[in-house]
Amino acid sequence: MTWELLSETLRLEHYNTRLVVFGVAFLGAAAGLVGSFLLLRKQSLLGDALSHATLPGIGIAFAVMAAMGLSGKSLPGLLIGASITGLLGVLLVLAIRKTTRLKDDAAMGIVLSVFFGLGVAILKMVERIPGQSAAGLDGFIYGKTASMIWSDFVLIALILLITIFVTIAILKELTLLCFDVDFASAQGWPTLWLDIILMALVTAVTVIGLQAVGLILVIAFLITPPTAARFWTNRLGWMLFLSATIGAISGWLGVSISALYSNLPSGAIIVITAALIFLFSMIFGTARGVLPRYLQHLQLQRKVGRQHLLRSTYEILENTQNGEPLKNLPISMGLLRKHRYWGKGELPRLIRQGRSEDHIERQPSGELRLSESGFGEASRITRNHRLWELYLIKYADIAPTHVDRDADMVEHLLGAEIVHQLEAELDLSKPTIDSPHTIEPTELELQVRPTT
Repeated sequence: MTWELLSETLRLEHYNTRLVVFGVAFLGAAAGLVGSFLLLRKQSLLGDALSHATLPGIGIAFAVMAAMGLSGKSLPGLLIGASITGLLGVLLVLAIRKTTRLKDDAAMGIVLSVFFGLGVAILKMVERIPGQSAAGLDGFIYGKTASMIWSDFVLIALILLITIFVTIAILKELTLLCFDVDFASAQGWPTLWLDIILMALVTAVTVIGLQAVGLILVIAFLITPPTAARFWTNRLGWMLFLSATIGAISGWLGVSISALYSNLPSGAIIVITAALIFLFSMIFGTARGVLPRYLQHLQLQRKVGRQHLLRSTYEILENTQNGEPLKNLPISMGLLRKHRYWGKGELPRLIRQGRSEDHIERQPSGELRLSESGFGEASRITRNHRLWELYLIKYADIAPTHVDRDADMVEHLLGAEIVHQLEAELDLSKPTIDSPHTIEPTELELQVRPTT
């Protein structure tokens, strides 16, 4: 690879390079859009069964056109044959699922293997047809991106426009179909026709994708971009946009790299590029990525530890002052260690965290004291904990001896809005704080202890 070749490829100076790059990018965008709905419907492997089911159609179409005295390698005829057997494969999957107790994965595996084996056998048979050369038909298995011509590009662009138009036109219906097909059917929506429309789009994209990445790898083009997009957003609209964008970028980068290194197959490089984008998304995706979720987990752990420390300190103050107006007095480390189980090294770490957040103050004597902001925060945390305890005892029939543990598992997720909803549900006109472990559940009230 030379700098001159790199510059020519990036600037798309050659006609064939422009044609292939834009064609595969458009195909990636269409595959990303359609694949998103397959992913949400948990039917991604249906595209795999469909792609493998196209192989017999290619061989049969070649034989039929040869018998009619036409060129057996006419691309429109081959694609029509591939579409027919592809749809037949999908219908067989649906028939097996509807009429037997076999699950989707078993039905797809049966259709995929049988049709692919049948296709390989048919391709071997058509090689013996006199006067016709079947050389090159196996390119549909692995893809032959470099042979793309203007008519192929126009066909891909047309499929992309149709996919975008249909997606926008029935987005609401497809969304309902993906997330709750039973509810859609109960509401009278034509779920069968929606499924047929979706399968028609999948078939169109799959058949067109045979030319670029081949029937073995086209499934990756349908699954990988939407899966990568899923790590970045929880909104369907953004997922569709990101999936189409990732598909287009994967096609563009894959074709460009293949153009720079002529010994690398385009289809495989396109899929590898999409896989690398998926790996990056899996790690750094803001919605479901591994790293952001790990950082959120660490943040939650810090929040839980801080709340445990402040609530323990507040409860010790309550227990040592015997119902008198609560004073913010220093407490010893020994009392904190006895009040709650702390992991090895956990308490010193939480104390350091509390001091850094200006919630805990260390006295010259070595005792600990809540700061003014820490005392208010501890009062709020304790109140929310007992508010949740009261709700669990009153509505969930949790035993008072177990309610502290159950409340401790969920209280850290309480927001201000949920607290207000709990107060309204419990009809607390005068919400206060008191320990539920020292009185009977029937007398349980939230009482705010007066402070001095």
